Amino acid sequence: MKKHLGETLRYLERLVSYPTVSSDSNRLMVADLAARLEDAGARVELLETPDGKKANLFATLGPDVPGGIVLSGHTDVVPVADQDWTSDPFELREVGGALFGRGTCDMKGFIAAATVLAPEFAKQQLRRPVHFAFTYDEEVGCLGARALVPALQERGIRPAMAIIGEPTGMQVIEGHKGCCEYTVRFSGLEGHGSAPHRGVNAVEYAVRYVAELMQLRGELMMRAPEDSRFEPPWTTINVGRITGGVAHNVIAGKAEVDWEMRPVQDGDAAFVKTAMQRVVDTELLPMMRTIRPEADIVTEVVGEVAGLQVMAENAARDLLASLLGANGADVVPFGTEAGLFQQMGMSVAVCGPGSIEQAHKPDEFLRIEQLEKCLDMLLGLARSRVLLQDPR
Repeated sequence: MKKHLGETLRYLERLVSYPTVSSDSNRLMVADLAARLEDAGARVELLETPDGKKANLFATLGPDVPGGIVLSGHTDVVPVADQDWTSDPFELREVGGALFGRGTCDMKGFIAAATVLAPEFAKQQLRRPVHFAFTYDEEVGCLGARALVPALQERGIRPAMAIIGEPTGMQVIEGHKGCCEYTVRFSGLEGHGSAPHRGVNAVEYAVRYVAELMQLRGELMMRAPEDSRFEPPWTTINVGRITGGVAHNVIAGKAEVDWEMRPVQDGDAAFVKTAMQRVVDTELLPMMRTIRPEADIVTEVVGEVAGLQVMAENAARDLLASLLGANGADVVPFGTEAGLFQQMGMSVAVCGPGSIEQAHKPDEFLRIEQLEKCLDMLLGLARSRVLLQDPR
């Protein structure tokens, strides 16, 4: 175990040194992972974006048969700009048993552990495959996983289970909310601020749009399922950004609103989208176009990622519980790529080292004891009947 831990710490240091912020390329990190997995005997495929800037990695150890398990993680990290770090975020630093650096818990710690243990999986007489799925752009709408899933389906790859290594404190998670992200662009008519009635102020209409979103918050609270295990138990709405205008004395011709919702149930997403489209079509746009017929409101879907639905039968959840000695599983409000794999027909659970409380913050950290628990779990998986039993 000490050997694996030391090697994992060294490899995590290497992975953290790659500044894989979602706005930048992940190719250097993916190439590093590919080389290491190939050295372990894995069959590796890189699935590039059309511009070649980024790539998903999908690697397999063991026989080319249906079933087996996917170990999944995302390679991208959130930005560090305007965050007050006490050290270089892309240099791993250990203090008092904590590993500081961007992406340590979210989620390069899990990726490092899984990759370092690839030779241990390769040593086994695997009867079912172990897949490694490392994606791009999870933080901006699960874009990589949304491209990977259909690619796997086209290739006829049908794993039975998936473990998503997001930071859960090594607790087994069987369900989470969905995540739907949108950018709404308002086009009005600029003019002099002294005559606001002659223009169409895009910022004003953006504010009205946001006010309608806030009104829906209360209605969503009333729609919360009685048996909801989430905290909070209802679908949430958050407005992340409003921009527009150029100066105090100019009628704003352009504005944008970035917002998201986290649905507890599928019907809530449709409820919100239908309500907002009705406001746009029957109230906002008619008012804007009385002055400028070309005025417009356009909604861009950044991402609509399904939640992880709690299932009565979930082999991945049960496997993790047995490996960790856990009693039961929980749900979380944050989103992951898990729902996309579930839609492929897999049993899926989320479990990984670190706490979501440290993710996305300055001085993000991962405790070494969490990494040890993750290594123990993965070593147990490598020797489990799930992978060693005859698939016939």
